Amino acid sequence: MQILVETNNNNLRMENFDEYLRQGEPGKAEKAKAWKTAIGLQQVDGLKPSDYLIATARQNIEGDITIEEVKQRIDTYYQQHPTKDNENRTEEADKVSARIAGMLGEKTFTFSPAEYLAIHRRLFLDIYRDAGKIRDYNITKKEWVLNGETVLYGSAESLKATLEYDFEQEKKISYKALSQRECMEHITQFISYLWQIHVFGEGNTRITAIFLIKYLRTFGYAVNNELFEEHSWYFRNALVRANYTNHAKSIHATNEFLLRFFENLLLGTNHNLRNRELHVLYIDPAIESSEKGSEKIEKSSEKSSEKILRIIKFNSQITIKELAEQLKVSTRAIEKNIAKLKTDGFLERIGADKGGFWKINN
Repeated sequence: MQILVETNNNNLRMENFDEYLRQGEPGKAEKAKAWKTAIGLQQVDGLKPSDYLIATARQNIEGDITIEEVKQRIDTYYQQHPTKDNENRTEEADKVSARIAGMLGEKTFTFSPAEYLAIHRRLFLDIYRDAGKIRDYNITKKEWVLNGETVLYGSAESLKATLEYDFEQEKKISYKALSQRECMEHITQFISYLWQIHVFGEGNTRITAIFLIKYLRTFGYAVNNELFEEHSWYFRNALVRANYTNHAKSIHATNEFLLRFFENLLLGTNHNLRNRELHVLYIDPAIESSEKGSEKIEKSSEKSSEKILRIIKFNSQITIKELAEQLKVSTRAIEKNIAKLKTDGFLERIGADKGGFWKINN
């Protein structure tokens, strides 16, 4: 079998799959969508497929080779070019992308835990030694969106039982009596629970996305798969926020961000999906002004106070200087807002300036 040489030609980059969508040929357009989704999903783990994979994918879209031949060429390529340093995990990205593209082209699906496990096994066979197997150890993952904290994932001792329970509960739901909006909200919640279990050691988000796409097809939804290509990282962060609660810091699990994604996915809405807005310390820029320093914060003391309270909720020991640095204003502006918060009864200082902490009164 002839192996194409790897190339850096920009014309082979994934963006050029769009030409097949513009041409509108049904067969090529569907394959291009599948490939864009498959490659885009690698971003959730920071993976980037090779130019060789892009070139081979184009051959598949053109109809020159089948998806099985794509997989064979990728396998052969890495047999002939073994990776010495697998830090960038390009081989994984290439092989998993090809397998996802193949799965998205299939018209088969069974709603069951066995199907969920089988998809993982097919995607990661010969990549992860425990492909398709329920993890037997507990895990934590430091999340950027949580400022380094972790979601509490399912316990290894109860993963199988939890997985089966969630599927059984979902099977009991009658969607006939639900509106389209209610159906979407319920599926969103189910997928959130499924992901939180984190059945596998690796690859949970990618497999959950593939399972979701296939599940939605059973409802007759015309799923906008390109969202997974363009916003796969947002999808993962939204799942994180849907499953993280820290009462001590007044952070609560919310499906708000996941619903934005699903509304774009299923209802054709056009929410802006910005990852920075999911961060637990994100503050919505309420003041649009070219002015700087204290003049900017003094234009809206109410909104400025809300920003200060939100930061203090996350870090009750933060100093006035640190607040000023975060909000990019003067310490005098912070002192003025804090004085008002104290006067209004919203904020108290417990202990000395050094070693004390802030207390927020509801």
